[in-house]
Amino acid sequence: MGKKFRIDRLGASQSVMTLQKCEEEAMARAFGGPGKYIQRRGEIARLRQHLAPLGDRCLMLVDRAVLDRLTATIPGLEVMAFGGECSAAEIARVVARSREIGAQVIIGAGGGKAIDTAKIAAIETGARIVVVPTIASTDAPCSAVAVRYSEAGIYEESLRLPRNPDLVLVDVEVIAAAPVRFLIAGIGDALSTWFEARSNIESRTPNYVAGGFPPTEVGIAIARRCHDVLMAEAGKAVAAAREGLITASLERIIEANILMSGLGFENCGCSAAHGIHDGLTVLSETHGLLHGEKVAFGTLCLLMLENRDAAEIVEAIRFCRGLGLPVTLVDLGLGDADRDQITRVAEAALVPGECTYATPVELTVESVRDAILALDVFARGVAP
Repeated sequence: MGKKFRIDRLGASQSVMTLQKCEEEAMARAFGGPGKYIQRRGEIARLRQHLAPLGDRCLMLVDRAVLDRLTATIPGLEVMAFGGECSAAEIARVVARSREIGAQVIIGAGGGKAIDTAKIAAIETGARIVVVPTIASTDAPCSAVAVRYSEAGIYEESLRLPRNPDLVLVDVEVIAAAPVRFLIAGIGDALSTWFEARSNIESRTPNYVAGGFPPTEVGIAIARRCHDVLMAEAGKAVAAAREGLITASLERIIEANILMSGLGFENCGCSAAHGIHDGLTVLSETHGLLHGEKVAFGTLCLLMLENRDAAEIVEAIRFCRGLGLPVTLVDLGLGDADRDQITRVAEAALVPGECTYATPVELTVESVRDAILALDVFARGVAP
């Protein structure tokens, strides 16, 4: 092992050519996902019995916020505290420790960055991958995609890994105990799933499975169903979570945020919602925002960039605003941003290989910049 697998984010024309080649090969298609997904109250206490078939020597990388709780719940495991960024240095640190103890399984427990670090380290060392999300804030847990950042938190690249996690274990009690902001950010991330799937379908861009294939009908259906669940359950789930209550709506939103969104994006693809998120990371003012908060804003910008129906954009703005997700530049902490700063965001969203190129419209720095600025103006005029 030891080889890094970089995601090949194709430019628009090359993407179409690749997908057409797939279709010429007897309408090829592919679907990817984790070996197992288990979601249940109290499941963290059963982690050891799930680990037994995978290996005896385990290394668990844990977010500091839940370190004490998890180590008390699962004593006896070799544990490392996560450094805070999925960076080259942090990955190397985990790889070194894994090799020292001969880890057969690497467990990533925490948020998306800790999980991605564990996934990459497991691939580099040949270990099995187990994911234990402690917040439902991103769709990272189920996928074979990991995002690497600089030590300062600036997006660097996405890595396409050769396999998905062997097990994703979701303890609903652990998720419900986390600050509600994380759940809301996960809804913001999941909101992009169907809209970006639609972009990829319309632009005929390959998905992220096994080098890129046309999406299966199952993948498309999951992305669409993810959107339906969000619209039906998000408000109720957030209200319950604010009171520390576990309800059917919260269970469904956790599944949508983690499983359905993860399967949807990997099997259909991302576009400008995530591309604009990546672009926003170049502005230090956004570094205090969560991934899903920036993706939610990027999703609204995507709809503006694609010139979708005004009613659809208004519905998405009201949905986000009702949950406290950002819908304007002021909400992002960019109220004083000038046109040059937004131009920098657009430029970063359009670096070669960015997923923005899956958006089925003509793309220029100016068109992306103006879509961001136009969304800001439009959202400010939308009544509650």
